[in-house]
Amino acid sequence: MKIVTGSEKIGVGIISFAHGHVNTYCSKLANFDDANIIICWDDNQNRGKTSADRFGIPYTPHVEDVINHPKVDAIIVTCETNRHAEMVVAAAKSGKDILCQKPMALTLSDCDRMINTVEKSGVRFMMAHQMREDPANKKMKDLIINGDVGRIGLLRRRHCIPALFNQNFVTGDSKWHIDPVKNMGMFMDDASHATDFIHWMLGKPVSVMAEIDNVLTDVAPDDTGIAIYRFDTGAMAILVNTSVTLAGENTTEIYGDEGVIIQNYGDGPSCNIDRPDNAVALKLYQNSEPGWLDLGIPIPEGHGERIANIPRAWINHIKNDIPPSSNAYDGRVAVEMVLGAYTSAQSGKRINFPL
Repeated sequence: MKIVTGSEKIGVGIISFAHGHVNTYCSKLANFDDANIIICWDDNQNRGKTSADRFGIPYTPHVEDVINHPKVDAIIVTCETNRHAEMVVAAAKSGKDILCQKPMALTLSDCDRMINTVEKSGVRFMMAHQMREDPANKKMKDLIINGDVGRIGLLRRRHCIPALFNQNFVTGDSKWHIDPVKNMGMFMDDASHATDFIHWMLGKPVSVMAEIDNVLTDVAPDDTGIAIYRFDTGAMAILVNTSVTLAGENTTEIYGDEGVIIQNYGDGPSCNIDRPDNAVALKLYQNSEPGWLDLGIPIPEGHGERIANIPRAWINHIKNDIPPSSNAYDGRVAVEMVLGAYTSAQSGKRINFPL
Protein backbone atom coordinates (compact mmCIF):
# COMPACT_ATOMS: atom_id res chain seq x y z
CA MET A 1 0.00 0.00 0.00
CA LYS A 2 1.47 3.32 -1.07
CA ILE A 3 1.17 6.43 1.08
CA VAL A 4 0.15 9.33 -1.18
CA THR A 5 0.89 12.77 0.22
CA GLY A 6 0.92 16.43 -0.77
CA SER A 7 0.24 17.23 -4.40
CA GLU A 8 1.04 13.72 -5.60
CA LYS A 9 -1.76 12.19 -7.69
CA ILE A 10 -3.29 8.81 -6.91
CA GLY A 11 -2.90 6.48 -9.88
CA VAL A 12 -6.15 4.62 -10.57
CA GLY A 13 -6.72 1.43 -12.54
CA ILE A 14 -10.12 0.28 -13.82
CA ILE A 15 -11.09 -3.39 -13.79
CA SER A 16 -13.98 -3.70 -16.26
CA PHE A 17 -16.71 -1.44 -17.57
CA ALA A 18 -19.35 -4.13 -17.00
CA HIS A 19 -21.13 -2.13 -14.31
CA GLY A 20 -22.44 1.14 -15.68
CA HIS A 21 -21.61 3.13 -12.54
CA VAL A 22 -17.94 3.06 -13.51
CA ASN A 23 -18.69 5.53 -16.29
CA THR A 24 -19.78 8.09 -13.70
CA TYR A 25 -16.70 7.32 -11.59
CA CYS A 26 -14.41 7.90 -14.57
CA SER A 27 -16.17 11.14 -15.53
CA LYS A 28 -15.70 12.52 -12.01
CA LEU A 29 -12.11 11.30 -11.60
CA ALA A 30 -11.14 12.99 -14.87
CA ASN A 31 -11.75 16.36 -13.19
CA PHE A 32 -9.86 15.66 -9.95
CA ASP A 33 -6.49 17.31 -9.43
CA ASP A 34 -5.36 14.61 -6.99
CA ALA A 35 -6.11 11.48 -9.03
CA ASN A 36 -5.32 10.17 -12.49
CA ILE A 37 -6.69 7.11 -14.31
CA ILE A 38 -3.64 5.22 -15.56
CA ILE A 39 -5.01 2.15 -17.36
CA CYS A 40 -8.13 0.04 -17.81
CA TRP A 41 -9.07 -3.55 -18.63
CA ASP A 42 -12.22 -5.28 -19.76
CA ASP A 43 -12.64 -8.88 -20.94
CA ASN A 44 -15.17 -7.53 -23.43
CA GLN A 45 -12.60 -5.88 -25.70
CA ASN A 46 -15.13 -3.89 -27.70
CA ARG A 47 -16.69 -2.47 -24.54
CA GLY A 48 -13.28 -1.88 -23.00
CA LYS A 49 -11.78 -0.13 -26.01
CA THR A 50 -14.90 1.99 -26.56
CA SER A 51 -14.89 3.12 -22.93
CA ALA A 52 -11.14 3.69 -22.96
CA ASP A 53 -11.47 5.94 -26.01
CA ARG A 54 -14.35 7.84 -24.42
CA PHE A 55 -12.31 8.69 -21.32
CA GLY A 56 -8.87 8.87 -22.93
CA ILE A 57 -7.50 5.92 -20.95
CA PRO A 58 -4.97 3.35 -22.21
CA TYR A 59 -6.65 -0.06 -22.63
CA THR A 60 -5.09 -3.48 -22.07
CA PRO A 61 -6.59 -6.91 -22.83
CA HIS A 62 -4.63 -8.33 -19.87
CA VAL A 63 -5.99 -7.69 -16.38
CA GLU A 64 -2.53 -8.33 -14.89
CA ASP A 65 -1.35 -5.15 -16.59
CA VAL A 66 -3.71 -3.17 -14.36
CA ILE A 67 -3.14 -5.13 -11.16
CA ASN A 68 0.67 -5.01 -11.43
CA HIS A 69 1.09 -1.58 -13.01
CA PRO A 70 3.77 0.34 -11.04
CA LYS A 71 1.91 3.65 -11.37
CA VAL A 72 -1.44 2.25 -10.23
CA ASP A 73 -1.99 2.89 -6.52
CA ALA A 74 -5.68 2.04 -6.35
CA ILE A 75 -8.12 -0.06 -8.34
CA ILE A 76 -11.85 0.22 -9.05
CA VAL A 77 -13.47 -3.22 -9.35
CA THR A 78 -16.60 -2.94 -11.49
CA CYS A 79 -16.68 -6.31 -13.23
CA GLU A 80 -19.56 -8.81 -13.00
CA THR A 81 -20.45 -9.54 -9.37
CA ASN A 82 -19.36 -13.19 -9.41
CA ARG A 83 -15.79 -12.04 -10.26
CA HIS A 84 -15.47 -9.42 -7.51
CA ALA A 85 -13.67 -11.78 -5.12
CA GLU A 86 -11.19 -12.88 -7.77
CA MET A 87 -10.27 -9.31 -8.69
CA VAL A 88 -10.26 -7.88 -5.16
CA VAL A 89 -8.00 -10.66 -3.88
CA ALA A 90 -5.56 -10.15 -6.76
CA ALA A 91 -5.53 -6.37 -6.31
CA ALA A 92 -5.06 -6.61 -2.54
CA LYS A 93 -2.18 -9.08 -2.90
CA SER A 94 -0.56 -6.56 -5.26
CA GLY A 95 -0.85 -3.88 -2.58
CA LYS A 96 -3.47 -1.78 -4.35
CA ASP A 97 -6.18 0.14 -2.51
CA ILE A 98 -9.65 -0.86 -3.70
CA LEU A 99 -13.11 0.49 -4.47
CA CYS A 100 -15.51 -2.43 -4.93
CA GLN A 101 -18.86 -2.08 -6.66
CA LYS A 102 -21.89 -3.45 -4.84
CA PRO A 103 -22.91 -6.09 -4.05
CA MET A 104 -19.62 -7.22 -2.52
CA ALA A 105 -20.02 -10.81 -3.75
CA LEU A 106 -22.66 -13.49 -4.26
CA THR A 107 -21.58 -15.74 -1.36
CA LEU A 108 -20.46 -15.15 2.21
CA SER A 109 -17.43 -17.35 1.62
CA ASP A 110 -16.30 -14.99 -1.15
CA CYS A 111 -16.92 -12.01 1.15
CA ASP A 112 -14.80 -13.66 3.84
CA ARG A 113 -12.02 -14.41 1.37
CA MET A 114 -12.00 -10.77 0.32
CA ILE A 115 -11.98 -9.53 3.92
CA ASN A 116 -9.17 -11.87 4.96
CA THR A 117 -6.97 -10.85 2.02
CA VAL A 118 -7.62 -7.13 2.51
CA GLU A 119 -6.80 -7.39 6.22
CA LYS A 120 -3.62 -9.41 5.64
CA SER A 121 -2.37 -7.07 2.92
CA GLY A 122 -3.26 -3.91 4.83
CA VAL A 123 -4.71 -2.15 1.79
CA ARG A 124 -7.53 0.34 2.06
CA PHE A 125 -10.91 -1.01 0.95
CA MET A 126 -14.19 0.81 0.36
CA MET A 127 -17.55 -0.45 -0.84
CA ALA A 128 -19.34 1.68 -3.43
CA HIS A 129 -22.44 1.92 -1.24
CA GLN A 130 -23.75 5.15 -2.68
CA MET A 131 -26.60 5.48 -0.17
CA ARG A 132 -24.03 6.65 2.37
CA GLU A 133 -22.95 9.55 0.16
CA ASP A 134 -26.44 11.06 -0.22
CA PRO A 135 -27.19 14.27 1.78
CA ALA A 136 -30.73 13.20 2.72
CA ASN A 137 -29.54 9.80 3.92
CA LYS A 138 -26.72 11.39 5.93
CA LYS A 139 -29.21 13.72 7.58
CA MET A 140 -31.47 10.80 8.50
CA LYS A 141 -28.52 9.04 10.09
CA ASP A 142 -27.69 12.18 12.10
CA LEU A 143 -31.30 12.53 13.27
CA ILE A 144 -31.30 8.93 14.50
CA ILE A 145 -27.95 9.30 16.27
CA ASN A 146 -29.08 12.54 17.91
CA GLY A 147 -32.28 10.92 19.18
CA ASP A 148 -34.57 13.32 17.32
CA VAL A 149 -37.19 10.60 16.75
CA GLY A 150 -36.54 8.67 19.95
CA ARG A 151 -36.70 4.88 19.92
CA ILE A 152 -37.39 3.58 16.39
CA GLY A 153 -40.19 1.09 15.93
CA LEU A 154 -40.45 0.87 12.14
CA LEU A 155 -38.39 1.85 9.10
CA ARG A 156 -39.53 1.38 5.52
CA ARG A 157 -37.17 1.89 2.59
CA ARG A 158 -38.09 1.65 -1.07
CA HIS A 159 -35.21 1.33 -3.52
CA CYS A 160 -36.47 0.69 -7.04
CA ILE A 161 -35.53 1.03 -10.70
CA PRO A 162 -37.39 0.51 -14.01
CA ALA A 163 -34.46 -1.39 -15.58
CA LEU A 164 -36.29 -4.53 -16.69
CA PHE A 165 -38.67 -2.42 -18.78
CA ASN A 166 -35.60 -1.21 -20.72
CA GLN A 167 -34.83 -3.46 -23.69
CA ASN A 168 -31.26 -2.18 -23.93
CA PHE A 169 -30.63 -3.21 -20.32
CA VAL A 170 -31.99 -6.68 -20.96
CA THR A 171 -30.23 -7.34 -24.28
CA GLY A 172 -27.19 -5.03 -24.33
CA ASP A 173 -23.83 -5.19 -22.56
CA SER A 174 -25.66 -4.85 -19.23
CA LYS A 175 -27.52 -8.15 -19.73
CA TRP A 176 -25.10 -9.88 -17.35
CA HIS A 177 -27.19 -8.28 -14.57
CA ILE A 178 -29.96 -10.81 -15.29
CA ASP A 179 -27.59 -13.80 -15.47
CA PRO A 180 -28.14 -15.98 -12.35
CA VAL A 181 -24.49 -17.11 -12.38
CA LYS A 182 -22.97 -13.66 -12.74
CA ASN A 183 -25.40 -11.71 -10.54
CA MET A 184 -27.88 -14.14 -8.89
CA GLY A 185 -30.94 -11.94 -9.40
CA MET A 186 -32.12 -8.35 -9.51
CA PHE A 187 -32.92 -8.40 -5.79
CA MET A 188 -29.29 -9.24 -5.07
CA ASP A 189 -28.13 -6.62 -7.55
CA ASP A 190 -30.22 -3.69 -6.36
CA ALA A 191 -31.67 -4.47 -2.93
CA SER A 192 -28.09 -4.55 -1.64
CA HIS A 193 -28.29 -0.74 -1.63
CA ALA A 194 -31.31 -0.85 0.67
CA THR A 195 -29.90 -3.56 2.95
CA ASP A 196 -26.80 -1.43 3.44
CA PHE A 197 -29.02 1.60 4.19
CA ILE A 198 -31.01 -0.36 6.78
CA HIS A 199 -27.87 -1.78 8.40
CA TRP A 200 -26.36 1.72 8.49
CA MET A 201 -29.46 3.18 10.14
CA LEU A 202 -30.46 0.42 12.58
CA GLY A 203 -27.57 -2.02 12.89
CA LYS A 204 -27.51 -5.68 11.97
CA PRO A 205 -30.89 -7.48 12.05
CA VAL A 206 -31.59 -10.74 13.86
CA SER A 207 -34.08 -12.23 11.38
CA VAL A 208 -35.85 -11.78 8.05
CA MET A 209 -39.02 -12.90 6.26
CA ALA A 210 -39.32 -12.25 2.53
CA GLU A 211 -41.06 -12.79 -0.80
CA ILE A 212 -38.97 -12.50 -3.97
CA ASP A 213 -40.27 -13.42 -7.43
CA ASN A 214 -41.12 -12.26 -10.93
CA VAL A 215 -44.44 -10.42 -10.87
CA LEU A 216 -44.47 -8.25 -14.01
CA THR A 217 -41.72 -9.72 -16.22
CA ASP A 218 -39.98 -13.00 -16.90
CA VAL A 219 -36.64 -11.84 -18.32
CA ALA A 220 -34.62 -12.07 -15.07
CA PRO A 221 -34.49 -14.52 -12.14
CA ASP A 222 -36.64 -12.05 -10.18
CA ASP A 223 -38.05 -8.55 -10.59
CA THR A 224 -39.65 -7.78 -7.20
CA GLY A 225 -38.88 -8.43 -3.55
CA ILE A 226 -40.18 -7.40 -0.15
CA ALA A 227 -38.29 -8.25 3.04
CA ILE A 228 -39.17 -7.65 6.69
CA TYR A 229 -36.17 -7.45 9.04
CA ARG A 230 -36.35 -7.65 12.84
CA PHE A 231 -33.81 -6.21 15.25
CA ASP A 232 -32.86 -7.07 18.81
CA THR A 233 -34.42 -3.76 19.89
CA GLY A 234 -37.77 -5.03 18.64
CA ALA A 235 -37.73 -2.64 15.67
CA MET A 236 -38.84 -3.74 12.21
CA ALA A 237 -37.60 -2.63 8.80
CA ILE A 238 -39.46 -3.18 5.55
CA LEU A 239 -37.40 -3.28 2.36
CA VAL A 240 -39.25 -2.79 -0.94
CA ASN A 241 -37.23 -3.42 -4.09
CA THR A 242 -38.36 -3.86 -7.66
CA SER A 243 -36.75 -3.48 -11.06
CA VAL A 244 -40.12 -2.74 -12.66
CA THR A 245 -41.13 0.55 -11.02
CA LEU A 246 -42.00 3.34 -13.46
CA ALA A 247 -42.54 6.18 -10.99
CA GLY A 248 -42.64 6.85 -7.28
CA GLU A 249 -42.53 9.51 -4.58
CA ASN A 250 -42.38 8.43 -0.94
CA THR A 251 -39.03 6.70 -0.41
CA THR A 252 -38.33 6.35 3.32
CA GLU A 253 -40.42 6.36 6.48
CA ILE A 254 -38.87 6.17 9.95
CA TYR A 255 -41.29 6.01 12.89
CA GLY A 256 -40.08 6.58 16.46
CA ASP A 257 -41.75 7.23 19.80
CA GLU A 258 -40.63 10.88 19.74
CA GLY A 259 -40.86 11.72 16.05
CA VAL A 260 -41.17 10.70 12.41
CA ILE A 261 -38.89 11.17 9.40
CA ILE A 262 -40.30 11.13 5.86
CA GLN A 263 -38.07 11.20 2.78
CA ASN A 264 -39.42 11.76 -0.72
CA TYR A 265 -37.72 11.55 -4.12
CA GLY A 266 -34.88 9.35 -2.93
CA ASP A 267 -34.61 6.68 -5.63
CA GLY A 268 -34.52 6.52 -9.42
CA PRO A 269 -38.26 6.36 -10.22
CA SER A 270 -38.98 9.31 -7.93
CA CYS A 271 -36.09 11.76 -8.39
CA ASN A 272 -35.67 11.21 -12.13
CA ILE A 273 -39.17 12.46 -13.04
CA ASP A 274 -40.99 15.79 -12.81
CA ARG A 275 -42.29 16.80 -9.38
CA PRO A 276 -44.42 19.61 -7.85
CA ASP A 277 -42.73 22.96 -7.30
CA ASN A 278 -43.37 22.69 -3.56
CA ALA A 279 -41.96 19.18 -3.25
CA VAL A 280 -40.04 18.45 -0.02
CA ALA A 281 -37.15 16.00 0.06
CA LEU A 282 -36.92 15.40 3.81
CA LYS A 283 -39.20 16.41 6.67
CA LEU A 284 -39.35 15.80 10.40
CA TYR A 285 -42.25 15.61 12.85
CA GLN A 286 -41.57 15.73 16.60
CA ASN A 287 -43.79 15.48 19.67
CA SER A 288 -42.02 18.47 21.18
CA GLU A 289 -42.86 20.72 18.23
CA PRO A 290 -45.97 19.40 16.42
CA GLY A 291 -46.05 20.07 12.69
CA TRP A 292 -43.84 19.06 9.79
CA LEU A 293 -40.43 20.71 9.53
CA ASP A 294 -38.83 20.94 6.08
CA LEU A 295 -35.17 20.08 6.72
CA GLY A 296 -34.01 22.01 3.67
CA ILE A 297 -32.34 19.14 1.85
CA PRO A 298 -32.37 19.68 -1.94
CA ILE A 299 -33.98 17.07 -4.15
CA PRO A 300 -31.32 15.57 -6.45
CA GLU A 301 -31.63 16.37 -10.14
CA GLY A 302 -31.34 12.66 -10.79
CA HIS A 303 -30.48 9.34 -9.17
CA GLY A 304 -26.96 9.64 -10.54
CA GLU A 305 -26.01 12.42 -8.12
CA ARG A 306 -25.28 10.10 -5.23
CA ILE A 307 -23.40 7.74 -7.56
CA ALA A 308 -21.25 10.71 -8.57
CA ASN A 309 -20.36 11.33 -4.92
CA ILE A 310 -18.55 8.00 -4.56
CA PRO A 311 -15.21 8.88 -6.28
CA ARG A 312 -14.55 11.94 -4.10
CA ALA A 313 -15.31 10.00 -0.92
CA TRP A 314 -13.02 7.17 -2.06
CA ILE A 315 -10.08 9.40 -2.96
CA ASN A 316 -10.44 11.25 0.35
CA HIS A 317 -10.42 7.89 2.15
CA ILE A 318 -7.16 6.95 0.45
CA LYS A 319 -5.36 10.26 0.49
CA ASN A 320 -6.31 11.34 4.01
CA ASP A 321 -6.16 7.80 5.44
CA ILE A 322 -9.63 8.20 6.98
CA PRO A 323 -12.21 5.43 7.51
CA PRO A 324 -14.30 4.64 4.43
CA SER A 325 -18.01 5.43 4.48
CA SER A 326 -18.62 1.70 3.94
CA ASN A 327 -16.02 -0.96 4.71
CA ALA A 328 -15.64 -4.64 3.89
CA TYR A 329 -17.64 -5.72 6.94
CA ASP A 330 -20.49 -3.47 5.81
CA GLY A 331 -20.31 -5.09 2.39
CA ARG A 332 -20.60 -8.55 3.94
CA VAL A 333 -23.59 -7.59 6.11
CA ALA A 334 -25.45 -6.17 3.09
CA VAL A 335 -24.90 -9.44 1.20
CA GLU A 336 -25.90 -11.57 4.21
CA MET A 337 -29.14 -9.60 4.55
CA VAL A 338 -29.95 -10.23 0.87
CA LEU A 339 -29.05 -13.92 1.06
CA GLY A 340 -31.22 -14.31 4.14
CA ALA A 341 -34.14 -12.79 2.25
CA TYR A 342 -33.63 -15.19 -0.67
CA THR A 343 -33.50 -18.15 1.74
CA SER A 344 -36.71 -17.01 3.42
CA ALA A 345 -38.49 -16.54 0.08
CA GLN A 346 -37.40 -19.98 -1.12
CA SER A 347 -38.27 -21.77 2.11
CA GLY A 348 -41.33 -19.81 3.19
CA LYS A 349 -39.81 -19.48 6.65
CA ARG A 350 -38.35 -16.83 8.95
CA ILE A 351 -34.56 -16.91 8.70
CA ASN A 352 -32.33 -16.02 11.63
CA PHE A 353 -28.97 -14.27 11.44
CA PRO A 354 -26.13 -15.08 11.29
CA LEU A 355 -26.68 -17.41 8.37
